[in-house]
Amino acid sequence: MLITPSSLFRVLLIEDDTRLAQMVIPYLAQYGFDIHHAPNAALARDALGQKTFDLVLLDLMLTDADGLEVCRYIRTACHNEPAIIMVTGRGDPTDRIIGLELGADDYLPKPFEPRELLARMRAVLRRTASPAQGSDTPLIRSGRLEIDAAARTVTVDSQPRTLTSLQFDLLLTLARHAGRVLNREQLWQAIRGENYESFDRAIDVHIGRIRQAIEEDPRTPKHIITLRGVGYLFSRLPTL
Repeated sequence: MLITPSSLFRVLLIEDDTRLAQMVIPYLAQYGFDIHHAPNAALARDALGQKTFDLVLLDLMLTDADGLEVCRYIRTACHNEPAIIMVTGRGDPTDRIIGLELGADDYLPKPFEPRELLARMRAVLRRTASPAQGSDTPLIRSGRLEIDAAARTVTVDSQPRTLTSLQFDLLLTLARHAGRVLNREQLWQAIRGENYESFDRAIDVHIGRIRQAIEEDPRTPKHIITLRGVGYLFSRLPTL
């Protein structure tokens, strides 16, 4: 799908590598993206305070701040909840896990091919911008939990809960298969269309975040049950 100006997405590139920015900006612009560049965290905060963005490309190694702290700031301060793709040359897998826990939607290590960045951006934006398709039950209720597939919202006791687009898709996939155990490979294929690496903890991290948002006590979850060595199961509770 070619993204045209009629379906323009506004993207904030937070990147202190000028050469990389000069390569990425024109490449993405030719596909219709409206790119705004902030070379440091201070200018990024200014931009986020002045405009709304659909997607943030966030370098974790900024000169004036830790990118993980910027990720935390975006998730707490930006009410429109832009999608976040972390881009970094740091090889520590702990950074990826922490970033996902803070609410990032994806993680792209440097160096990367521009085409891969474009593909990941499109995938994240599809999850964020498009209503869920292919379900006869757009509204799923379980106890005090309500999942609206069309509006892509989650509430508990009518109070909204914040999830990233990937976390929403993960919860919705489990809820649509209530009572059925899904392993990590099945879940990753359903929400990303990719093979899941057995050493990757991304699914577990996202499940933990979802539980924090929807469970009364995340340590003893009632909705998302872990079957060790097998996968996860969504247990639908009686509607209250």
